[in-house]
Amino acid sequence: MNPDTSLHVDLRQMILAIETAVSLVGMNDTNHGKRVAFIASQLGHQLGWGEEDLEYLFELGLLHDCGVSTEQMHAGLVNHFDWEEADLHCQIGYRLLSSFQPLSRYAVPVLHHHTRWDEYPKEGVGARETRMANLIFLADRIDVVAAPHYGVDILLAREGVLATIEQYTGHYFAPEFIEAFRRLQRFEAFWIALEDRHVTRYTWDMGARARRETLSLEQLKQLSLILAYIVDQKSPFTAEHSLRVADLSRYLATTLNLSPVQCDKIEIAALLHDLGKLHTPDQVLEKPGPLSDIERAIMNQHSFETYEILRHIEGLGDVARWAAFHHEGVNGGGYPFHPSERDLSIEARIVAVADIFQALVQARPYRPGMTLSEVLDLLDAKVTAGQLDARVVSIAKRHACECFEIAKGNDAQYNHPYTDFSSPEPVSQ
Repeated sequence: MNPDTSLHVDLRQMILAIETAVSLVGMNDTNHGKRVAFIASQLGHQLGWGEEDLEYLFELGLLHDCGVSTEQMHAGLVNHFDWEEADLHCQIGYRLLSSFQPLSRYAVPVLHHHTRWDEYPKEGVGARETRMANLIFLADRIDVVAAPHYGVDILLAREGVLATIEQYTGHYFAPEFIEAFRRLQRFEAFWIALEDRHVTRYTWDMGARARRETLSLEQLKQLSLILAYIVDQKSPFTAEHSLRVADLSRYLATTLNLSPVQCDKIEIAALLHDLGKLHTPDQVLEKPGPLSDIERAIMNQHSFETYEILRHIEGLGDVARWAAFHHEGVNGGGYPFHPSERDLSIEARIVAVADIFQALVQARPYRPGMTLSEVLDLLDAKVTAGQLDARVVSIAKRHACECFEIAKGNDAQYNHPYTDFSSPEPVSQ
């Protein structure tokens, strides 16, 4: 692809990428969002809703948990039918979506997707948004109750799932929605379709249906900033890491006189480079000492996960590679793809240097942040070992003070911290 060609990315493919990334937090269950989308759209079909509403429900189901970044939060949501802290991820999701115009129409239902049916009269939510949110709440809880039985004994357990859900008729869920579920659960095909291999295929088939709504390069950058925020909230030790790597990558690319569009795309790749870390266990990311061989092997999978999330998005093939190659060495070492030196583009080399530079500057659970001289010594050692590109490192050294301040978030030109999407302040509608 010509690097100077503007991108126009399909919005639904990006929604699928968001769901794929966020669902990685589930560790051993990475299809919750897909199943909620499927269940909700099937319930809508039982209710006789039109195609536009079914499409909306499907995408809302994919996005409903976009405020979840940590294993602890995910565990609370799946281990309790009505978790008292569930509202936090609803508030975060609301702020994330309402800040991005192409997805803002999903913000209010996401905010209320754990609101009980009998509480809506005092919430002041519109009729359509109320129905959408409550149907997603129902689909979400159906999946939580049924999940242990998929691929095991779901056809035997379905009546028990129905009995559990029916207890909440009227106060948690609209009675007509429960009636739709009673009809739907009779079909074996509905339950079988929720198994991983089937629901994944269904979701990607839906993704292949062009939405005819595309994102500009600027919108893609804005959405990438939101995704970077979700990743960086996984651990306090990685707060703003993706953002600062993106800032430093753009600075290095600009200094190397790459085109403005290349600089934009490098910035996007850097914002997205650690998406795969959402599938890294929290205890591994926050371990205060050296990783064991098993823990290191787990950590080394995150770059591949990043590639798998991004490579399905038409038009982002080069960005996916630049993001996923951030731990590859010029000498063919590193991980996980081991590209040849010829296949390791200048864009990927820039992101790799920026990633290491920022990670060294940032305090981690096993060490404090390093001084500038310590960072430069380590970069030199990695060039000597054939791991980092000598030209990019020389630019970083030539502008060492500027790079250091950018990496720390102290450079005024690049000082644009994340919006505090997790602010406890009340949400206004």
